[in-house]
Amino acid sequence: MPDNPNPTRRDIVKAAGAATAAVAVAGLQHAPNILKVHAAADQIKYGVIGLGGRGAYLLKHLQKVDNGRCAAVCDIDDAKMDKAVALAGTSPAKYKDYRELLSDRNVEAVIIAVPLFEHFQITSDTLEAGKHTFCEKSLVFKPEEVHALRTLVPQYPKQILQVGLQRRYSKFYQLAKELVDKGILGDVTHMHALWHRNPGWVMNGFNWRLYRDYSGGLAAELASHQVDVADWIFGGSPEYVIGVGGLDTWKDGRDVFDNIQLIYKYSKGRKLTYSAISTNRHLPILNNTRPEFGELIMGTGGALEITVGDGEATMPTALWYVEPEKVTAQKAESKAATATSAGASYALGGTQRALPIAMATDAFKIGPNDSFLEREKKHAQRWLYGKGIMADDEDRNPVETQMESFFTDCHTGGHPKADLEVDLRDSTCVILSNLCMDQERRVYFNEIDKLRADVTPQKLTADFVAAQSSYMRSLAAKKKVS
Repeated sequence: MPDNPNPTRRDIVKAAGAATAAVAVAGLQHAPNILKVHAAADQIKYGVIGLGGRGAYLLKHLQKVDNGRCAAVCDIDDAKMDKAVALAGTSPAKYKDYRELLSDRNVEAVIIAVPLFEHFQITSDTLEAGKHTFCEKSLVFKPEEVHALRTLVPQYPKQILQVGLQRRYSKFYQLAKELVDKGILGDVTHMHALWHRNPGWVMNGFNWRLYRDYSGGLAAELASHQVDVADWIFGGSPEYVIGVGGLDTWKDGRDVFDNIQLIYKYSKGRKLTYSAISTNRHLPILNNTRPEFGELIMGTGGALEITVGDGEATMPTALWYVEPEKVTAQKAESKAATATSAGASYALGGTQRALPIAMATDAFKIGPNDSFLEREKKHAQRWLYGKGIMADDEDRNPVETQMESFFTDCHTGGHPKADLEVDLRDSTCVILSNLCMDQERRVYFNEIDKLRADVTPQKLTADFVAAQSSYMRSLAAKKKVS
């Protein structure tokens, strides 16, 4: 519909239909999330291991999740534990050794938010202790841990294992998946994902994310979230990955790359390109209304720009672009003749206008008892929405949704959306992405089957103890210097 400063009622209704087309075609009805009040007996009693940046963040959002109750916290830092206890408000027990928390019979489920190199061992110990387990991504750090965890988890079928890939719990991302599956975007052939920061991680005291002994770098901490979206949208893992990384800007003692550029090749020629940098925050999607990170899904029938938001001031949102009219060879020749006669080059197709993805909110819903003025107001709101003037964010942080879902599954025996196999595919992606950059070659995903598959559990435990001792010495040394 062309822009019209004085739209008619027909214009408004037509625009309203366009603005809500994505929801109507997908057949989704998203009602506002209503927080239920659970009795203490219905609450899963959980413990949190690791109370640094991510652990504290989770605990803050857990205060808005009513079907779980914090029963214990664990960290090597007393000050962090004291803050966590105050935040929880439930007088949780305090432990410095995670194994003591695992021995607490009052704890039914455990939330693991420790540095990446510790994920596998603590996850394994938590399962063996008979606890339901939620671990932040990635579940594993090394190739041999992929094989070991895939062997271990089936031995504990009554326990829930969920991973912190919260985009799978976002209504916007679930809607994006339905748009793709129902063919609204046509044949989806390409995706672009970006996470641009300035400056990104800095050397503030001792930051474990900056060292390869403990971290998977940008591929693990950032790309893992977005590669998981591509796996979900494309319906499988990549066939191979190529890429280049560099330590080009930050000369502060770190040994992980401060920028990476990757291309993942999926089946049927589909591709994901990925960019993570630490020198500029610009995000060239979503009309430049959001900084840093997001994904672009491109199909023969349209495109979708989407982001999960920052979890604080902004929530997940998306913009939908309908692909312009297809140009046949005959039309192309006609356009070429016109353009050539005018002495100019020509472009095929028309312009695209972003349509926010409407989430069927009550603000736009016209009820049978609405007055004439109320109906007119809602028609006007829809017309504005169709112009991109209004933006409709998700009604709840997906982090809270994923935690609530975890506790529900602990009660009912349900199956998590972000389960073991989802994360092992994602973890494999992280491991092989770093390998392709380090070795400067194309790395195939079936190579994971041969990478240290014969390492024994005893060797993994010994490696963990050695790495943890090294980590503690590094942490102590940095604290002494500061």
